[in-house]
Amino acid sequence: MTSEIISWIAVGLIFAASTVMLINLDWRTNLGALAILYLAAFLLITHHMPFIMASTKLITGWMVVTALGMTRLSLQTVENEKGESFWPRGQWFRLILMCIVVIVTIGSTPRIEAMIPGLGLPVIAGGLMLIGAGVLQLGVTSNLLSMILGLLILLAGFEIIYAAVESSILVAGLLSITSLGLSLTGSYLMIAGSFPHDMEEEL
Repeated sequence: MTSEIISWIAVGLIFAASTVMLINLDWRTNLGALAILYLAAFLLITHHMPFIMASTKLITGWMVVTALGMTRLSLQTVENEKGESFWPRGQWFRLILMCIVVIVTIGSTPRIEAMIPGLGLPVIAGGLMLIGAGVLQLGVTSNLLSMILGLLILLAGFEIIYAAVESSILVAGLLSITSLGLSLTGSYLMIAGSFPHDMEEEL
């Protein structure tokens, strides 16, 4: 009973963190929400994976957050920070899109549980919500960091559902390496994208 309550709390954290990342433009808040999201994913993955393996997912996720945060912190501000706010234009449209994801998740979760028994309703709901939130994040922004975050959210949702289906150590390791590689690629692209701006300032 306690485990079930914790799982649904994790699903609530996923919804809150995904919504914040969708409507927010401040990169510090988004990375903090991503760290919370990885914690919630860890709570769901422990249902079908040993604690040690699930812990590596959490550690990998926080390493991803650290790498992106240190890279973004080291860069000079390219965009106008005054234009960044917690409630950017179109926030209500984004909230409506997130509500649609929640409705689809609520409708699809019992059906998937009926087709593949044993996954667990919280695990399915959390995974589907992350996949939907990741697709939304990729579709509503052109910011490089936000797009990287969208890919990481999408991958985290896939990891939750895949961990419930197959607990292979090799595949779990490959998915963790993929997350790290994605964060390093994003860090490289953010650094490379700042060079033209810096050269224009020097000229």
